Amino acid sequence: MRPTVAVVDDASLIRESIGLLMPGLDVVAATASVEELVRRSPAVDVVLLDLHLANLERQPDVRQGIAAVRALTRRGYRVCVYSQEERRFVLAACLAAGASGIVSKALPCDRAERLFHEVATGGTVVPQPVVGILEVLVRRDCITLLSERQRQILHGRARGLSYAQVAKRLFVSESTLRGYWYDLTRALSDSLSGLTPGEIERALGLAPGDLLEFWEDGAADRTADRRAWWRIGRPR
Repeated sequence: MRPTVAVVDDASLIRESIGLLMPGLDVVAATASVEELVRRSPAVDVVLLDLHLANLERQPDVRQGIAAVRALTRRGYRVCVYSQEERRFVLAACLAAGASGIVSKALPCDRAERLFHEVATGGTVVPQPVVGILEVLVRRDCITLLSERQRQILHGRARGLSYAQVAKRLFVSESTLRGYWYDLTRALSDSLSGLTPGEIERALGLAPGDLLEFWEDGAADRTADRRAWWRIGRPR
């Protein structure tokens, strides 16, 4: 059975073609904004969300970035960020805000489709650069609820080793290691969501305010969302 998907992307080409390019997904809704999707409230397994949705001066009320992730997850949606964003700390902040996966738009369609399916069926997808950030947080005791075996797995994956390479080093089967990794990524995502931006900034050596904040849904806070995202959330 194909997972049901909603797409939030202001590029009409993406909205109109993703179902054709990824036939394993059942795209039941495709909107240009989070607000439009919330109004329609489709029942889906996962929302594919682009982080950079609109020119803020033309459409000042459109949520973007972390604010968009939070708006969807608070309504019970599983969110997979689908973006060209490459800055590791921004992507880590997406996980901390509740996203269940991050997939790069640079990936081939078949690979992206498999990752979307994984998120839609309850998995967590963390790109390798973000895995490196998570390992730093573990080494600096910001995330502590990991066994020694999980730390070993995280160490290997953070260095770009394949499942097969890590499995060989730990003398386990590749299928067993994939199960460990599934549990590990979910634990890391849950732990990351409990950290404050300040804790993450200090652990990563960022300056105060470099990490995207966690904003509320009120009108005044949406203004802060837009200003902060425009200042530090757009690609450079």
